[in-house]
Amino acid sequence: MRVRHSLLNIAVGLGNQVIITTLSFVSRTVFITYLGIEYLGISGLFTSILAMLALAEAGIGSSIMYSLYKPVAENDQRKINALMRLYRQAYLIIAIIVFVLGLSFLPFLGFFINETNVDNIHLIYFIFLLNTVLPYLYLHKHSFLNVCQKTYIVTGVFSISSILSVLLKIVILFYTQNFILYLVVESVIVILTSLYLAGIVNRMYPSLKEKVADKIDGETKNNIIKNIKAIVLQNIGVYLIFGTDNIIISSFISVTAVGIYANYHMVIEICRTFINQVFNNIYHSVGNLVAKESKEKIYSIYKVTLFVNFWLYSVFAILLLVMLEPFISIWIGKEYLMSKYVLIILMFIFFERGMRNSITTVKTTSGIFHEDRFAPLIQAAINLVISIYLVKKIGILGVFIGTLVSSILVPFWLTPYLVYKKIFEKPLINYFLRYIFFATLTLVTFTLTNYIVGLITITGLFSFLVSGVVCFILPNVVYSILFYKTNEFKYLLNILKLLKKKFKLRLVHKTKSVA
Repeated sequence: MRVRHSLLNIAVGLGNQVIITTLSFVSRTVFITYLGIEYLGISGLFTSILAMLALAEAGIGSSIMYSLYKPVAENDQRKINALMRLYRQAYLIIAIIVFVLGLSFLPFLGFFINETNVDNIHLIYFIFLLNTVLPYLYLHKHSFLNVCQKTYIVTGVFSISSILSVLLKIVILFYTQNFILYLVVESVIVILTSLYLAGIVNRMYPSLKEKVADKIDGETKNNIIKNIKAIVLQNIGVYLIFGTDNIIISSFISVTAVGIYANYHMVIEICRTFINQVFNNIYHSVGNLVAKESKEKIYSIYKVTLFVNFWLYSVFAILLLVMLEPFISIWIGKEYLMSKYVLIILMFIFFERGMRNSITTVKTTSGIFHEDRFAPLIQAAINLVISIYLVKKIGILGVFIGTLVSSILVPFWLTPYLVYKKIFEKPLINYFLRYIFFATLTLVTFTLTNYIVGLITITGLFSFLVSGVVCFILPNVVYSILFYKTNEFKYLLNILKLLKKKFKLRLVHKTKSVA
């Protein structure tokens, strides 16, 4: 059941991502054409600022969601209702806090904006604030579907919503070039989508609407409070690591530089999102697995997810490193390119962060929050000191070097240490030997791919597409040859064979029904 739910969620997620990605590129092209790179920079800056304010949420949702896995697995309706009531109340308070903090930030916007001619800055910021706050009012409903491994429903609704939103915003930019109207449309669609999803949850789980007098037991409450304290520190640290790049770039370089980086960031995040469609949907299945199964079973599934994790991040890292610059040149022009060194550092960050997905999933779903609660703050301090120092010396490259160095010094080794010690009870050296092997293989495969693609002169769209196909297929062929005899590969192959068999049986059944 876990495998079936995960695969269904992944299939729907990937289908959605193909559509959204296509529309995103069209939307971004229209955005840059009609509004310019400065508006793009302002958009990225305000997103980063509001992500900082959203730290008021700081793990409350994650902690309560973790507490829901066991009662959902055991169908303990009274405890589910008590936790969901707490969830709803918590997010209402969070929405109010974020809104008040956001309003108090208005007078200080000028400190973070260097060189801009964008009008109505404060009104634009206020609409961004509304778009951040409104989803909190219904987030507890969406999250419950995720815990129940019905992420495909949330994904499907948001797919339709996103498609409608992007199409309307493209029309608005094309005909009016009005950024305010562009943002208002997004607000309206966010509200309607949240209301519709809440209605779906109410119809599927009418028991959630029942009034409950039960209070959460002391052990659960203490665990939630303990985890919240830990996750608050972790989320603040994570924001200071990944959420401050745009603010530093805007403050020390320019808003335009934020806009240029935003194009790289968008393409990289699209690739990360494709991969995360796999891991975000596996996440809740792992949570269910941790709640029910033995450590050996968890470890065996972890090795499969790590293998998938490596394969996907390796292929996409190679693809981006070889093809991202030619893509941007063809898409919007060479004037939007950054230094090659920036791309290399961004890909190291992409791979290192991505390779932690599997181990982080086990850590989070196992409820390990308290032990490394200070780690993100230490990482954030290292990141900010190095980034601010280097941005003054070598420009935008320094910002990303700070991020990479801080990641290697803290979570790169600490996260696997905690999981291998507390969950798997196995030697940590097993993790790093496997990691070094995967990283070395990625580097060798990149060198081979880059050499072969280098034999193709990219002068137009056709040669670009040929290079992209080679860049995508070659690593997959290499990995298939190297790993086809491994247990992890055989496990995945068996799942595919099982799906194929089920599909044939359904097809035969439908054919007989029609006959």
